Amino acid sequence: MKGGKPVKVCYSTTLYGEKHTDKDLAQQWNSIDWNKVRSDVNRLQTRIAKATKEEKWNLVKRLSYLLTHSKSAKLLAVRIVTQNKGKRTPGIDGELWNTASEKMRTVSNLTDKQYRAQPLRRIYIPKPGKDTKRPLSIPTMYDRAMQALYGLALQPIAETTADPRSFGFRLLRCAQDASQYAFLCLSKKGSNQWILEGDIKGCFDTIAHDWLKEHIPMDQSILGQFLKAGYVFDQKLYPTDKGTPQGGLISPILANMVLDGMETTLKLRFPKMRVYLIRYADDFLVITPTKEIAEEARTTIQEFLSPRGLELSMEKTQITHIDEGFDFLGWNFRKYRGKLLIKPSLKSIKSIREKIKTTVQKAQAWTQDELIKILNPIIRGWVNYHRHIVASKTYGDIDTYIWKTTWKWARRRHPNKGRKWIAQRYWKSRDARNWIFQTNGNELLKCSDANIRRYSYPKLEKNPYLDRRYFIERNNRIKRQTPWFQTTFTFFAVGSRP
Repeated sequence: MKGGKPVKVCYSTTLYGEKHTDKDLAQQWNSIDWNKVRSDVNRLQTRIAKATKEEKWNLVKRLSYLLTHSKSAKLLAVRIVTQNKGKRTPGIDGELWNTASEKMRTVSNLTDKQYRAQPLRRIYIPKPGKDTKRPLSIPTMYDRAMQALYGLALQPIAETTADPRSFGFRLLRCAQDASQYAFLCLSKKGSNQWILEGDIKGCFDTIAHDWLKEHIPMDQSILGQFLKAGYVFDQKLYPTDKGTPQGGLISPILANMVLDGMETTLKLRFPKMRVYLIRYADDFLVITPTKEIAEEARTTIQEFLSPRGLELSMEKTQITHIDEGFDFLGWNFRKYRGKLLIKPSLKSIKSIREKIKTTVQKAQAWTQDELIKILNPIIRGWVNYHRHIVASKTYGDIDTYIWKTTWKWARRRHPNKGRKWIAQRYWKSRDARNWIFQTNGNELLKCSDANIRRYSYPKLEKNPYLDRRYFIERNNRIKRQTPWFQTTFTFFAVGSRP
């Protein structure tokens, strides 16, 4: 009794042979040395990558078992799912892990013994710039943690066996790497002129389960649970007999492993020709010297995809000449009088303008400071993505659009005030610059303040687990050269799209 009231003491399930209160569990979680946890996990991941490179598959299997049953990997898996963007989105059980004690309690319960994955919660979200929607399947927190745990063991294998020119859902690679490699393949006077723009029909939703079970080197029982969990929509359970769900943490790794080998297939088919593959997840380009070879490459890739349960979308898979130009990952590639220019695509420009417009329209009751705080991350992210290409003119155009949009916002807030009063109220001058949208403590970013920087893609043969020092030095070099790049690389993420 305390103060005349009973004290509620909550015990967790037994944790490593002992019972602990919620307070004990919270203290344990908050006192974890995460640097040591990452170091322990990375040490095993490096050994897995090395064994994979040497094709010692029995050793890979043993090391994967050690990793997925280690306390450090379980701690890291729980941390991953409670720190990513989906941490506030529950599965069908409605459960979220918001407290330190809940996270620590889960670590002891994270086991493959009698594991049964629960059905996923299915929702449909709009595709950017389209009227159609794509399915998103949300696992429970526990199933996410299991996927993160087994993803930690699978990712070193995937990185080591990956196609060298695969850039999506990869550690320490990004869309900018893909665009720079495309520039090198297309920019020279004698470069290939024809491009096969590949589009795989419903890639995540149609992958053959039989192929995955035969070729993915992980615990088959656990993999089967991930694949066969089914999903719930409108309170009805639907089975899943193919595909890997979009929304699962391990799905990007599986999809990449399904598509790896495409580059080798093309090399075997065209051994004496300059045929280049650039792949970002399920989006890819094949750069060829002639239209006829591009057509042959399309047939070869379809034959490669078929056993995996996949097929090309013939309506969206196009063959284009570089002088006509094409869009890839938000950029437009086109030669103008023999000179290759990469610019932000019209679709990407339309998207950022729409996002800014929608945000400002929602901001009628916001203060100027609140509006700036919401707009700045949007502007910074878009500028960072495009700042290595020919984007200066586009940056100026976006700045003009932002000014017009914020001016309308200010005019609507003060319909009875004159233009001069509104300008003095919301815009300031500094040195030789006018029309700075700012408060006493915050300032709206200008796209044109970001300098265009050349970008160098990584050495394709380097492995993030076996060549860690190279990637750390490269990351530090990029940060020094381009301060606006605020990307934080990690060796332990389970796979995400930049």
